[in-house]
Amino acid sequence: MKTIQLRNYTLVDGEYDAFVAWWREWMPRVRTAAGFTIEFAHGIRESNRFVWAVSAPGDADAFRALEQEYLVSDARAEAFDGVPQRVAVYDIALVDDVVG
Repeated sequence: MKTIQLRNYTLVDGEYDAFVAWWREWMPRVRTAAGFTIEFAHGIRESNRFVWAVSAPGDADAFRALEQEYLVSDARAEAFDGVPQRVAVYDIALVDDVVG
């Protein structure tokens, strides 16, 4: 069993390329090290959006506990150190697998 979180961002105008470059450098490294799996990541340049999904083993409570550890981790703090706010709108939710 795994729990999946869908992360749908609307980026700050003019920050698409910088955000994608930063995300590629940091998120695969820090999220994986924290126990997550990145399921996919897609940018939609025309609408200034970035959509990705991250999963972790276990139920929703286990996911939330792992995420709380990640949010206060030194690795996450390093990834965000000095980075300007590039996300204007966050839409983040745990999702149900309706295909499998």
